[in-house]
Amino acid sequence: MLDAIDKKLLAEVADLHDIPSGAFNIRKNGQGIERHTTANINIVTKKDKPGIDVMIKAGTKGESVHIPVILSEGMDDLVYNTFEIGENADVLIVAGCGIHNPGSRKAQHDGIHEFFVRNGARMKYIEKHYGEGEGSGARILNPKTIIEVEENATAELEMVQIRGINNALRETEVRLHKNARLIVTERLLTYLDQTAESNITVQLLGEDATAQVISRSVAQNDSKQLFHLNMRGYAKCRGHIQCDSIIMHNAEVSSIPEISAFNSDAQLIHEAAIGKIASEQLTKLMSLGLTEKEAEETILNGFLK
Repeated sequence: MLDAIDKKLLAEVADLHDIPSGAFNIRKNGQGIERHTTANINIVTKKDKPGIDVMIKAGTKGESVHIPVILSEGMDDLVYNTFEIGENADVLIVAGCGIHNPGSRKAQHDGIHEFFVRNGARMKYIEKHYGEGEGSGARILNPKTIIEVEENATAELEMVQIRGINNALRETEVRLHKNARLIVTERLLTYLDQTAESNITVQLLGEDATAQVISRSVAQNDSKQLFHLNMRGYAKCRGHIQCDSIIMHNAEVSSIPEISAFNSDAQLIHEAAIGKIASEQLTKLMSLGLTEKEAEETILNGFLK
């Protein structure tokens, strides 16, 4: 059921080189094609709209859920997924979408993911975007992620998109309750005439909630990037936004960090920097025997890790 191209896409977006041992749901061109559940993790198809419900029992430790999507030319896929992470669970959720588009028609995936991280639970969520194909058809990804992080719970997000996607709009909304914690790492590289927009809104609602959002991007050629990171503190809380970008060639980058405090004990910090590769870095690496292109790639790879 999975051909060589499918397997390559799964390796790129979910690091899957074989069928995983834990729970998983593989979706191809709008249809679920393979699924596995465990004693602690159940996956159920929604009845009212396309998508799945993933239910993780309270106290589950050391388990994972893989829910990759693969898409071909001419497909327009919309999916709604809901995740219930039970109290005191500690799980890894790996999502992502890979598009192979060798033709002239667009391929587009819109994914709406809603998470409920219950009291004392910890969730790490990895979402990777990957596109390939020599055709002229666009590869489009529009993920929306909504997360409720309850008391004493932690949500860690790792969001990655390196080349391959023509147009992307990422919407992320997080609500943090008492003593909840959020860690977001975003890595993005665009080139040619690609466009990417990322909007992240974090509401620190509960006392002693903490949030850290780090976004790193590289814009090459004629690509355009727009970042809007909005952090809002409603109680005694701590939050930090850091947005760093390397701009090259004729690219455009707009970074708009915004912090708003509605409590005198809210401590919120934002930082944003856009610049080019430092010439002394290139010179140092080239003195070690690298070509200019090799030195450039080394610097960019290190920046995005």
